Amino acid sequence: MSLFTVSAILLTLAALFGTLNSRWLKLNPAVGLLLISLTSSLGVMLIHWLWPGFALDASIRGFLRGIDFNAALMHGMLGFLLFAGALHADLDYFLQRRLSIGLLATVGLLISTALVGVMAKLLFGALGLEASWLACLVFGALISPTDPIAVMGTLKSLHAPPALEAKIAGESLFNDGVAVVVFTGLVALIESHGGGASGGHGHGGEALGPMGLIWLFLREAGGGALLGLAAGYVTYRLMLAIDDYKVEVMLSLALVMGGYSLAGALHLSGPIAVVTAGIFIGNRGRALAMSETVADYLEKFWELLDEILNAVLFLLIGVEVLLLSFSARSALAGLACIAIVLLARLVSVALPIGLLRSRRIFNRGVVRILTWAGLRGGISVALALSLPPIPEKSLILTCTYVVVLFSILVQGMTVGRVLRRYIQ
Repeated sequence: MSLFTVSAILLTLAALFGTLNSRWLKLNPAVGLLLISLTSSLGVMLIHWLWPGFALDASIRGFLRGIDFNAALMHGMLGFLLFAGALHADLDYFLQRRLSIGLLATVGLLISTALVGVMAKLLFGALGLEASWLACLVFGALISPTDPIAVMGTLKSLHAPPALEAKIAGESLFNDGVAVVVFTGLVALIESHGGGASGGHGHGGEALGPMGLIWLFLREAGGGALLGLAAGYVTYRLMLAIDDYKVEVMLSLALVMGGYSLAGALHLSGPIAVVTAGIFIGNRGRALAMSETVADYLEKFWELLDEILNAVLFLLIGVEVLLLSFSARSALAGLACIAIVLLARLVSVALPIGLLRSRRIFNRGVVRILTWAGLRGGISVALALSLPPIPEKSLILTCTYVVVLFSILVQGMTVGRVLRRYIQ
């Protein structure tokens, strides 16, 4: 099936499901799209169970197997979605809270990765499920980042204090890039121990040890930020020289696609590069290089693109259930992992915030709010799907999917209530 046909089917379904949500359910778009697509998928599974000879189930599965979810998100939609979110980030608020955002996005993520890994290993052992320590840590790395796509979509419908919104948005924009680096290093370690098919080397072919992991992190994260800053500055200078909204919108597209692709070619973090570039253009570029007309067109273009890609993404997350292969024990493990991930999130937020309480005043209930607002989404699913063929892949994918569903459907629908409880 051609790329055009696949895109047409996905956009048509996203538009129809979006209409159903807007007309009747009136839920947050991400929650509504996921709920409708998941319900539709379960309906297809029920039809197959009642009428095994009906070919609908096999046809849909065949269509979905033709879609590389990891490539579609990590090497397609993600750059655009991150840039769209970063455009609206207030640099002044970010700089004022750079220490708390930085600690949450790095130290907090590493704490969560370790805690989830240890607790998952104990859980899987108790359920009689085989999983190595490294595989459990990989699960911790891919499930720990708060998904900026899910978080930014939820924040749009809430009226959080600017300081709190800056923490939530800032952490979610940066910690996924950090998580991808940690995930990449851990997968390379698994492969070096014979657990995968590609031989145990990091980017560029070097064997990875502890120092190799540290260098990989510094190179990808730091290099990605520097590349994003440089690309953003070049784009800003080009925008400064003209006043043509059509060309300037095109420049922003070139910045995202070119910057993300160049980061990949240089083995740097593409997500961190586009976030840095987006913050630069959204603040300095908007203030100094754009007329009111250009800024208005740029904002509306990226808002529309953000909504379209989000709709397709959450549609895909909902239908991925048709491709899962799980047992009763792995499903039970997935349900237990919800509590594990929430507990790890609570600790990974409480420790950095506790360290900073002597230096600044935080909103009341900030730990509880940040814990419950730490939504997981498509990035976790995409990373799980990208795993090499290790024995634990099916188990990790099932647990990831269950946690993501709970996060978006339950946390996403109730985070507003939690927020109102503490800010009123």
